[in-house]
Amino acid sequence: MEKKENSFFPASEARWKRFSNEKFSAFKSMHKSISIGVLSIATLTSADLKAQTQADSANAELNYQLQDIEVTTERVPLTMAVAPRLVTVMTKEDVSAASVQSINDLLEYAVGVDVRQRGEMGVQSDISVRGGTFDQITVLLNGINISSPHTGHLSADFPVSMDEIERIEVLEGPAARVFGTSAFNGAINIVTKCDNSSHVAGHVFGGSYGYAGGEMSANLSTGKVHQQISGGFRRADGDQENSDFKQTKFFYQGNLSNPALKVDWQTGVSSQDYGANTFYSAAYPNQWESTTKWITSVKAETNSRVHFVPSIYWNRSKDHFQLVRDTHKGENFHQCDVYGVNLGAWVESKIGKTAFGAEMRSENILSTNLGKPTTDSVAVRGEDSIYYKKQDGRDNISYYIEHTILLKKWTLSLGAMAHKVTNLNTKMKVYPGVDLAFRPNDYWKISASWNMAMRLPTFTDLYYKSPTNEGNVGLKPEESSAIDLGVRYRNRGIESNVSLFYHHGTNMIDWVMYSADDIFHSAAFELKNKGFELNAAFLGREVFGEKCPVRKVSFGYAHINQEREDEVEIYKSNYALEYLRHKLSASLETRVVKNLNATLSLRYQNRNGSYIKYDENHKSTGELVDYDPYTLVDLKLSWDAANWSVYAIANNLFNVSYYDLGNIPQPGVWLKAGAKFKIGIK
Repeated sequence: MEKKENSFFPASEARWKRFSNEKFSAFKSMHKSISIGVLSIATLTSADLKAQTQADSANAELNYQLQDIEVTTERVPLTMAVAPRLVTVMTKEDVSAASVQSINDLLEYAVGVDVRQRGEMGVQSDISVRGGTFDQITVLLNGINISSPHTGHLSADFPVSMDEIERIEVLEGPAARVFGTSAFNGAINIVTKCDNSSHVAGHVFGGSYGYAGGEMSANLSTGKVHQQISGGFRRADGDQENSDFKQTKFFYQGNLSNPALKVDWQTGVSSQDYGANTFYSAAYPNQWESTTKWITSVKAETNSRVHFVPSIYWNRSKDHFQLVRDTHKGENFHQCDVYGVNLGAWVESKIGKTAFGAEMRSENILSTNLGKPTTDSVAVRGEDSIYYKKQDGRDNISYYIEHTILLKKWTLSLGAMAHKVTNLNTKMKVYPGVDLAFRPNDYWKISASWNMAMRLPTFTDLYYKSPTNEGNVGLKPEESSAIDLGVRYRNRGIESNVSLFYHHGTNMIDWVMYSADDIFHSAAFELKNKGFELNAAFLGREVFGEKCPVRKVSFGYAHINQEREDEVEIYKSNYALEYLRHKLSASLETRVVKNLNATLSLRYQNRNGSYIKYDENHKSTGELVDYDPYTLVDLKLSWDAANWSVYAIANNLFNVSYYDLGNIPQPGVWLKAGAKFKIGIK
């Protein structure tokens, strides 16, 4: 037992940092308030809709203890307070209050994250962090890697809705020794909830441009087994010609927990088809695409002296693309399968926590365009006389070891990942890292880290060929070395952090044009990336109690500068050099009257780079146009009762014209409204 004396936990309160499943008869004799420091997911998910609007003293204490949530920054479990790296956590309350309706849109308000939208509601989003590209991050769902080696364009197809999210963790900077090779520039972990109480919940919504849909979920909890199933559909005509979309999602998750073992399982599918107006080339306004993604996984952890943490997963993504909608022109079919097994373990001793293990990840693609020619043609399911005539695959084997020392004021974590691609006959290479944090008191944390990472080229980088693009089979893995410094302050009602970073990358992959009349080539170069981030928030109800109308006021700013070191002059970069030089994000969450809540959000973005301007006849003018900075304002009003809620949202409230990617205009003002309900089952 550890006794705390600070503003979060008064001296009269005893606090346990961890506990076993013994009977707590001793608690009754202490005549004190008892606080358990490491909150379970079940504890965090017990709040209903009413708790989001009427924060009482118990909720305030919960907010103070949020820094004791276990976050995924190292191979061993560590709480947010002692983790040696800074991690951004978007809580369930943040998600519920947000003025958006998709995970992709939600991530736009994390100041270190860049979300380049081609379509609305998560239709074809490119997500990156700290000036990297969409292929340089790992996307995880409940700790399971769901990133696509086909292309990062498909990594953000999530089978879950915002209503199922418990929290989102954003780890910025290389994390290969924790998450594997695709965590080249950072990782995003989406954690969903599976309640302890059985219930049925629903959500219906609609809005401008023919937007409509609904979602349902059901939870069944019996004893030590908890299960939840959900599904949803949404569609819209779009704000311009050929920008319609349809999305379907299905997700099932469950867990079993007893004193000796915890098992988590999940399976899901996301499917969407959409008009891809100028998505990949402004010369073709009538493109179309359909994507489907399946994910399934099982992971476990034993509660023994040596904690075994095995997991197994399978992901499949299918993609059907037409350069001209409803024709076979430029038509491509792809099927990518990823199989993974992680055999990990960790043990706690007098000298700290030690994690070790191995992971095998097999990445395979069948395609009409990507890969090496094959004589074993495979029929494309559902299509007449169309066959996958190309394929490729690679097997990744990684070994890792990490040791974490946790002292009263210090946390030190150091480790390495050794990686080899078996069928490329490459030598095994080692990527080390060191993370250090100093906590002079209960309010401050100062951190520093150095990490190396690598990323394999995607199958698109290697093989894609079209009238406007040409891949490069000679590409080598990207490699980087990065230094991160950070300071975090947390006190009653105040949380803030500042971070500085410097990344040096070699063999950095981008799609570039060498002249105005050229096509895009997949090429590599050296890149230096440096910048800083600032985040601050005021949590009014932690200071003034439930009567305070302001739940949260937040502000964030990020600045990045990149320098490309290459003697070969390029005309245009398509991704790597089109980063957000400046980004500002701010929001106000407040109670207007009684159960009426409001969230006002603002986002300013100033993007480096330019795009080739096309005329109204979809012909290139050869003129490079710089991206204009823009400011967007979103507003949400909601009436939240105990088991139901109704809301209205206005995105892009002032009807600003803007571009995330060249020649793909984003929607103007978009009005949405909906209703939610939750019914408990005894």
